[in-house]
Amino acid sequence: MTGGLEVPGSVPTTALPAVVARVTALADRLGVAHTEVFDTGRLSAASGVPESVVKALLGSRLAGEPDVQARFVQRLDLLRRTRLKPNGRRYTQQEIADGAGMSRQQAGALINGDRRPTMEHCDAIQRFFRVHAGFLTAEDPEALAGALQHTEQELLQKLADRERAAAAPADDPLERLLQDHGVRGIAWRAAQLPTDQHRDKVAEWLDMLLESVQRPRS
Repeated sequence: MTGGLEVPGSVPTTALPAVVARVTALADRLGVAHTEVFDTGRLSAASGVPESVVKALLGSRLAGEPDVQARFVQRLDLLRRTRLKPNGRRYTQQEIADGAGMSRQQAGALINGDRRPTMEHCDAIQRFFRVHAGFLTAEDPEALAGALQHTEQELLQKLADRERAAAAPADDPLERLLQDHGVRGIAWRAAQLPTDQHRDKVAEWLDMLLESVQRPRS
C-alpha cells in the first residue's frame, strides 16, 4: 500500500452551525429534548470525534485535532473501544490486520501512530469496522456535521410520519396501505439516494404497489 494521505472534505466546516440550527428547530417542532438529539456520547461514537471535542463544537468553540495522522489514531482507538466483537472483546491487532489485508506489523504501527496511514489503509480499516468512508480522517467539525445530518434525517422522517398520520383519512384504503407499509418513508429515503438509477428502481416498486390498490369510486 503506497501513497500519501490526502483528505477531501465531504462536508464543509461551515456546515456544522447550519446543521445544528436545523436539528434544533426540528427537535423543538417535534417536542424532542435537546439532550436526546445532542447526546454527546452518541454523537462521539457515530462521528469518531472525542466527546470533549463534540461538547466544545456544539458550544460554538473552536476545537478538534488539526493533524490528520493524530485524528486517524484517535478515531481508530475509538473504533476499537466501541465496535467490539460479538463476545464483547476488542479486536486484536492480528484480527484487524487479517480483516484489512495487511501485516500485523503494519496494523500495529498504524494503531500506535508510528506509521502515517495511506488512503488504502484507511479504506481497508473502515471496511473492516463497517463505517462510512472518511470516518478515520474527516476534520472534526465535518465528522460531527455528518453525524448530525443522520439525526436530521431521522427527525424529518418522524415529522413526515406525524403529518401524514394527521392528514390521512381513516377510511382511505390507499392511505392505510401507505401507512402500513411505510411507503412514504421509503419514498423519502429514496430521495436521499445518489443517482437517478437508484431512485428509478424504487419508483418502479412503488408503482407496482400503488397499482394493486384502487381508491373507492365516489
